[in-house]
Amino acid sequence: MWKPEGLITGIGSIPFLEPEPAIEMIMQTLPRAPHWPQLPKRGDMEGFVLQFLSPLIECGILARDGEKVYFATEDEGWADGLARFYALYLAVEEGDEAALDSFTIPEEAAVGFWAFLRRLEGADPPPYVKGQVVGPLTVGFRLTDAKGRPAYYDEQIRDVIVKNLALHARWQAGKLGGYARQALVFIDEPGVSIYGQSTYITVTREMIAEDLKTIVKAIKAAGAKAGIHSCAAVDWGILYDAGPDIVSFDAYEYFSSLIPFRSETAEFIGRGGVLAWGIVPTSDKAYGETGESLAVRLSGYWNEAAGWGIDPALIKSLAIVTPACGTGSLDEALARRVYGLLGDLGGLLQGGR
Repeated sequence: MWKPEGLITGIGSIPFLEPEPAIEMIMQTLPRAPHWPQLPKRGDMEGFVLQFLSPLIECGILARDGEKVYFATEDEGWADGLARFYALYLAVEEGDEAALDSFTIPEEAAVGFWAFLRRLEGADPPPYVKGQVVGPLTVGFRLTDAKGRPAYYDEQIRDVIVKNLALHARWQAGKLGGYARQALVFIDEPGVSIYGQSTYITVTREMIAEDLKTIVKAIKAAGAKAGIHSCAAVDWGILYDAGPDIVSFDAYEYFSSLIPFRSETAEFIGRGGVLAWGIVPTSDKAYGETGESLAVRLSGYWNEAAGWGIDPALIKSLAIVTPACGTGSLDEALARRVYGLLGDLGGLLQGGR
């Protein structure tokens, strides 16, 4: 059973415009589990959604009209674009590594990723490195088809989104695995919060779990540990059902959201599942906290969770500690405060630094 023992790492996004200061902050704070920095303030191609969709643009499936990006379902080349995409997908499934490289992330879409790898090149490998990929619901409800309908409702587009993200996650997991003893890749999926809302009644938990499971399997196939992150109060049972090694949540604001799912949480931890406790707030509340106050809060949550029938020692041994969410939308001073608190907290946790 893998036991991270209070390992600290980050979620992904940083509000800096250049990768070097972001990487320096990450390496100083998280030497045992650094993550590559997403830099969304550089532009929309480094934004949360488009960053991982370059193969769909290359195949002509995604089109751009000014600032609008959409699935080109009414273009004459739509069918040919689908054929190109599925040919690549089938080639990867048949073991074509060159085809898998088509699902790389280009430097213009992730300058932080490639700068991070260059920083690690030739250095002693850390125990862990962490990467991240957007989730399929988030893509499917941020982007539309040519008529403006959310893409997730189109079964064909949904299949393309899931397969694209799965192959990118597999590529990223394999790439990161060459720079550490163990790679971690999280699926960032705020979109799961739509489940149960009346306006999304046709989106079933089975659809969500199956889509996430496809990407989780791709990450694991590359030898990495697979995580799923959501920073809202959601149906945590769906995430557990998707079969990840790690479920990441905003423990600072939403610890109580686990209570209705305490039996599922106990079962997840009991079978070796890891919780990533997002205990460092990614808001102005960070200015009112210290490493010590966050350690006290976290300890209180662990004690409460022990009351759900979970061995307290197991809770701590199967814990990762992170910020509540990414910091990409914050100002630089607040992001530095968040990472400073994370480092202070790590120093107080056994195995945290």
